[in-house]
Amino acid sequence: MGTAQWLLPAMGVLFLLMTAGCLGDGAAPAEDGPIPVAVTIPPQAEFVRAIGGDRVDVMVLVPPGANPHTYELTPGQMAALGEVRMYAAVGSGIEFERAWMAKIVGVNPGMHVVNSSAGLSFLAGDEEEGGTDPHVWLSVRNAAVMVENICAGLVAIDPADAAYFEANRDLYLDELRALDTGIAASLAGREGEAVMVYHPSWAYFVRDYGLVQIPIEDEGKEPGPQGIERLILQAAAENITVVFASPEYSTKSARVIADAIGGRVALVSPLEEHYTANMRNVAAAFGGAV
Repeated sequence: MGTAQWLLPAMGVLFLLMTAGCLGDGAAPAEDGPIPVAVTIPPQAEFVRAIGGDRVDVMVLVPPGANPHTYELTPGQMAALGEVRMYAAVGSGIEFERAWMAKIVGVNPGMHVVNSSAGLSFLAGDEEEGGTDPHVWLSVRNAAVMVENICAGLVAIDPADAAYFEANRDLYLDELRALDTGIAASLAGREGEAVMVYHPSWAYFVRDYGLVQIPIEDEGKEPGPQGIERLILQAAAENITVVFASPEYSTKSARVIADAIGGRVALVSPLEEHYTANMRNVAAAFGGAV
């Protein structure tokens, strides 16, 4: 983490522009073949494919297994961005976008840029994340808003297929609503119970379902010996037996804590591409641990 703070004012102006829908010529007529669309993280790929179907070809900038707080675009990705017609940015202040947005837009100024987070309210985050929590997609309810924004972007660049996009959007929104209802039912009665996670990615998820997130990572850093001791005591006090880590981050501290409490480490990814299946699995994992 640790992106230079001078980038933030410029990014704020950029995202205010994007909230309106686009930068550049958004009304360009549809071209032959699928629309090349770039997204920042893998979960957005499911959103775009669910709406766009065979009318889109999706490029994920931060690939599966990579860390969006530290990932750097390759020369090949930069070249491919020159052919993209639409970029669906997360828009929540995720560090990759704060570091790379100006270059992404610069390589393709006519590209239609969608702020997927337009209309969302952000939770507070730590200073390493610019003061707001960027992990908005981990709320299924937020994901529905992101899907609406992405659909509007696709309609803007290919109005001839608007009915197709909107019908697909509605089907996927029904799936998200059913997912949210199912998760809420599975976690009913568990309000106030805690889950311990390595990276503080899950604040929007636990907010929606009344859980409490206890992060191991402190301001983007591994905890020191005193921090580990405090977390062990807290885990014992909260009757925590599962410590959740992510494949994109170190599991060292999580394993130390789990060993100390006689528990285990379980992996849950905030960046799995198969979004609905992953959120269902995360809910089952959290529900089995609280």
